[in-house]
Amino acid sequence: MFKYHKILFPFTLSLLVIITSCGDEKQIEEKIRPVRYAEVITGGSGTMRVFTGTAKTGIESKLSFKVGGTIKNINVKVGDFVNKGAVIAVLDDTDYKIKVKEAEAGLKQAESQALNTKNNYERVKTLYETNSISKSELDGARAQYESATANVEGMRSTLEYARLQLSYTRLLAPESGSIAVCNSESNENVQVGQIIAILIVGKDMEIELGIPENVINRIQTGMNVSITFPSLNNNFNGLVSEVSPSIDVNSSTYLVSVKILNPTIDVKSGMAANVIFEFEGSSSNDQLVVPVAAVGEDSDGRFVFLVVPEDETIASIKKQHIQIGDLTSEGFEVVSGLSLNQKVATAGLQSLIDGQKVRIN
Repeated sequence: MFKYHKILFPFTLSLLVIITSCGDEKQIEEKIRPVRYAEVITGGSGTMRVFTGTAKTGIESKLSFKVGGTIKNINVKVGDFVNKGAVIAVLDDTDYKIKVKEAEAGLKQAESQALNTKNNYERVKTLYETNSISKSELDGARAQYESATANVEGMRSTLEYARLQLSYTRLLAPESGSIAVCNSESNENVQVGQIIAILIVGKDMEIELGIPENVINRIQTGMNVSITFPSLNNNFNGLVSEVSPSIDVNSSTYLVSVKILNPTIDVKSGMAANVIFEFEGSSSNDQLVVPVAAVGEDSDGRFVFLVVPEDETIASIKKQHIQIGDLTSEGFEVVSGLSLNQKVATAGLQSLIDGQKVRIN
């Protein structure tokens, strides 16, 4: 019985070793995973450059009162669409109405005085023609009449000014548009020129961006571009609508406006946008190009994972730092670090490590 166990134990141990070894080989085999890759090619279809800008809707019109006072009513809120001539806000017009009434009374009094001096002048003139009074009396009557007439004109101007000031207590929309900002509220005291609201005039959505001087001469009005918004999933078509002829001294760039041809309600003024320009014929036909998905970045710069075949099915991974140039429609231009037809991984870069074995077939 003991002899049997002594014979059986080595056999059982050997069997366990064989089973364990097979399991280890299976685990090792399972760790060799397939990798997606592409070859380094030559390209020449053109380069792409991406610049960041900000979405803007139409032209901003800053609305303010031409007279000071206390706001009586605010008739709009942010997002409201208003027609030309709509009343945005109203000031308390009590004092301005009093000034109009005072000017009206002053004009009425001046006109009455002018009428009296006119009648007196005509009477004196008749007496002078019959030699009943002296020339100096005639001149005095004429002077009084002319002074009274001038006073009437002055009072008319005063009344016109008072009525104009009264009209300024109503803030009107100069054009049709949407309210983007509303800074004030009822019962607030405001000064002349203080911004009450900002009206966006026009419906065209545009992107404003700064272009460096080494690129600006390649951009022309009418050029088609692509637009993306980091906060949205949609892609948009755009058209260069304006190129500034002079540089902005603050940013050292040239201002370019791009009209969005197919905007949606999701695009809001102030959103950050990426504008993609594609320039034809800027790459030579023997320029090496690597797929965008193959390029990673670490503290040492840009890199790719080379896929180096060991046989028909297995390859090893080698991390290779490279220098890239412009973005083209086919990928990044390669300045240095790669050769034609080298294989580079194009997926799962975050899970690859230098020296790792991968399956290629």
